[in-house]
Amino acid sequence: MIRSLLIASCLTLAAASAMAQDTPAAPAAAATTATPAAPAPVAAAPAALVGDAASGKQLTYTCQGCHGVTGYKNAYPNYHVPRIGGQSSQYLVNALNEYKQGKRKHPTMQAQAQSFSEQDIADIAAFLSGLK
Repeated sequence: MIRSLLIASCLTLAAASAMAQDTPAAPAAAATTATPAAPAPVAAAPAALVGDAASGKQLTYTCQGCHGVTGYKNAYPNYHVPRIGGQSSQYLVNALNEYKQGKRKHPTMQAQAQSFSEQDIADIAAFLSGLK
């Protein structure tokens, strides 16, 4: 593909150069059309999603069963459930994405995270980070 584009641009340059030599009155126009197109700009990173805390509050209803109880431990597996209210928004986004990608291992959290869209995760983080 790149080789084809390179050959095509060389042929375009050669044709434009020949036209410029044949028509002395239009060298500027030939140079303008013969200039190869600038490389496409690198796609900017997607803008960070803005979370909606009100939507996040609704999405975290089931989270309160484990994360809302102080000192709560699961019966199986025996796992201390961290308090997530007041955590930084970026930490929460990273954690949920890591559960979703399988990088963090906890079956319940992986299942929960799988059900969330990127916007859901931003909303959840917006709500939970605002709790004290």
